[in-house]
Amino acid sequence: MTKKKNELISQNEVKIDEAALFQHVSAIIENRKRRSQTQVNYESVLMFWEVGKYIGSVLLGGERAGYGKKIVVTLSQQLQEKYGSSFEYSNITRMIKFATRFSDFEIVATLSQQLSWSHYIALLPLKTDEAFIFYAQDASSRSLSVRQLRKQISRKSYERREIANAQLTEVSTVPFNMFKDPYLLDLFGLKENFDEADLEKAILIELEKFILEFGNGFTYVKRQKRMIVDGEDFTLDLLFYHRILKRLVAVELKLGKFKPSYMGQMRLYLKWLARYEQQADENPPIGIILCTEASREQIELMELDKDGIAVAEYWTQLPPKKEFERKISEIYEEAVERLERRKLLTSGNVQRKIEYFYEPKNEDDDE
Repeated sequence: MTKKKNELISQNEVKIDEAALFQHVSAIIENRKRRSQTQVNYESVLMFWEVGKYIGSVLLGGERAGYGKKIVVTLSQQLQEKYGSSFEYSNITRMIKFATRFSDFEIVATLSQQLSWSHYIALLPLKTDEAFIFYAQDASSRSLSVRQLRKQISRKSYERREIANAQLTEVSTVPFNMFKDPYLLDLFGLKENFDEADLEKAILIELEKFILEFGNGFTYVKRQKRMIVDGEDFTLDLLFYHRILKRLVAVELKLGKFKPSYMGQMRLYLKWLARYEQQADENPPIGIILCTEASREQIELMELDKDGIAVAEYWTQLPPKKEFERKISEIYEEAVERLERRKLLTSGNVQRKIEYFYEPKNEDDDE
């Protein structure tokens, strides 16, 4: 009996995979260490917010402003002696700016579950609250590293999203904040005289980078999606699915300037997808046409967004930093002007309709 028991124990010992055991235990330790570090970062950010809030509201407020600024240097020296370099003068000023920009503690607490203090330092130079919130939420939702966040800021993701939004009207079936314009596809290493097939292949090779540029929620479905209509073959370049919006996203790649004929082609693709691919619990598919040059006035006049279609430029070569910033600023300003013009036209149309149906009373009628 004892011999059989020993043989059984020996067999069990042989079956143990020591390498797998080590890997599993290591995974537990690493996971807990990451969670511990995340908690430390979270508490540090909240601490910095509270410090900045207190100094900003008490020492630098109202009549104490001049006095408060003078003693912040002294306060910084005292805190550094006790708590270290995290409380140097420049960092305390960041804390004050941080608490001023993010006055709602609940928002800070939510975002800081994903963002570190280094993330916020990268965000602080932004000029508008809208851009600040956009990049903070984007970094939080996509778990971007500080390096990735800085890249998104330098590549003007916020401005490019707003440019894309400018082509959408109040009756748009394309969701707001979903696309950018232009898209920066400079990371694909495309050489001169590339064709649409080259671009398509480059996107698939660098799919992760493409999805990072496109935005959160996209998953790849198929390349060269075949559709048969009346016995004729049609082919969609790329098909994605948006997990958050629960809808298929058709992507067509075009060389050169946007042409009105592209609208009919994309409408056909979307109708086919809605009939044969859309699931019962999904929203209608939408499409985006990527061109090397967007005809923005044509796009505005055609009101493509009503049919679930967006158009955007893509740049495979990124100009020098100053030129890039200048070009984006120009396109952004044009987009804002188009929005303002559209508002005026809409307001004018409403007024004209009112005037058309309103018949002023003729004073002669009373006689």
